[in-house]
Amino acid sequence: MPQSDLKSFALSMRTERYDYRTPMKFGGRVVKDVTVASVDCQAESGKGPARGFGSMTMGVAWAWPDPRLGDDDKLEIILELMERLVDLFNGSAPCGHPLEICHQLAAERSAIADQIYMERGLGETIPELAILLASSPIEAALFDAHGKAAGRSSYELLSEDHLPGDLSRFLGDDFAGVRLGDLIRTTPTAEMPVYHLVGALDPLTGSDVDQPVGDGLPETLGDWITRNGLSHLKIKLAGDDLRWDIDRVDRVFGVAGQTRPELGGDWSFSLDFNERCEDEDYVLRMLEGLAERSPESLACIGYIEQPTRRDLERPPIVTMHRVAERMPVVIDESLVDLRSLRTAISQGYSGIALKACKGHSEALLLGAVAVRERLYLCVQDLTCVGASLLHSASLAAHIPGVAAVESNGRQYCPQGNERWMDDFGDFFEIRGGRIPTGRLGGAGLGYGDDPAWQAVAET
Repeated sequence: MPQSDLKSFALSMRTERYDYRTPMKFGGRVVKDVTVASVDCQAESGKGPARGFGSMTMGVAWAWPDPRLGDDDKLEIILELMERLVDLFNGSAPCGHPLEICHQLAAERSAIADQIYMERGLGETIPELAILLASSPIEAALFDAHGKAAGRSSYELLSEDHLPGDLSRFLGDDFAGVRLGDLIRTTPTAEMPVYHLVGALDPLTGSDVDQPVGDGLPETLGDWITRNGLSHLKIKLAGDDLRWDIDRVDRVFGVAGQTRPELGGDWSFSLDFNERCEDEDYVLRMLEGLAERSPESLACIGYIEQPTRRDLERPPIVTMHRVAERMPVVIDESLVDLRSLRTAISQGYSGIALKACKGHSEALLLGAVAVRERLYLCVQDLTCVGASLLHSASLAAHIPGVAAVESNGRQYCPQGNERWMDDFGDFFEIRGGRIPTGRLGGAGLGYGDDPAWQAVAET
């Protein structure tokens, strides 16, 4: 047994809530606040004791979109599930590498979710995305404590010396002889550009501003581009209004070009329909419309996020083969395990969107699959703030092929970043359109200790 293995640990959970400075609209839903759930881990390994923690924004509108249940009720259920998962991990007393521990207990997550479903008499089972979301701070806390106990980056501890064996035990026989440490970087990329979100309600110019927020932060897309030196934009689209979608991309390109004309056509856009497109034909008509109206903006599109519904196996089957011939199309909401990835690839998807909110273990394993199979790769956040954004950035910086980091918590929920500004201000107050991801190579997941601990200790 490697000396770095966890021998014991104790988990505890806490939450905090923040209002958004402006509402965010995606997939027909409007979000105005967020609850952040964190897990603290007091651990012991053969290298000694350590305290780690993980944090994630509870994006219930994304993880559980069924309108028959209110978001407050969904949040309550997900937090209850998270509490029971904390009890499961504490009570099981497993030891070993965090990846082994998380893999060992993953099968029990759905049983606990089903138990809550039965007790509450819910109209539907708790979705897999919601289960992964509830688990994600637990996994992050374990990996963080594991690395801190060894005094090394968690990504360094993916090598054979600390994680013996190959990926076949996690991913099946196709990965016999393949080792995780050979596919994930041990040190982070020095810096990465930031994808800035252009929400469906976000003002592009001053004429779009009905009522200024007045908090000193930018009010329009042009203001954000100027303040942060942006070059990468993620554009939320309707998916059911072709004229609006074409106009939106064209207008975004116009504002971008006017604000930073020196970039010319060197902008990078991603398009996010949030599953609202009826079929592949809609996406193709939208691209063709852009080609006629604004070929310069079309040339800036780097990839498209999952355009259609997340249930890939429900008839009629919607494929993405023709769209993928034109540009990468990544699977997002449907991606919950290797099986769903295989289904997506068979239906024409050419890449994957990794998210820390689905769990550190899944991000590492599916990221390794994508690296080995040369799929298009991106890492996206869930309006992450504080440590959750730093965790997402550390994933992006350690997985080969990821070109940029999504960061929109600074736009909508800067309050959630306040206690991290002293140590990581350049991740939240961006200059030159990039963040210094090389700073995330320290022990654990790279973000250090939660400043809230020090505040509690001082009181």
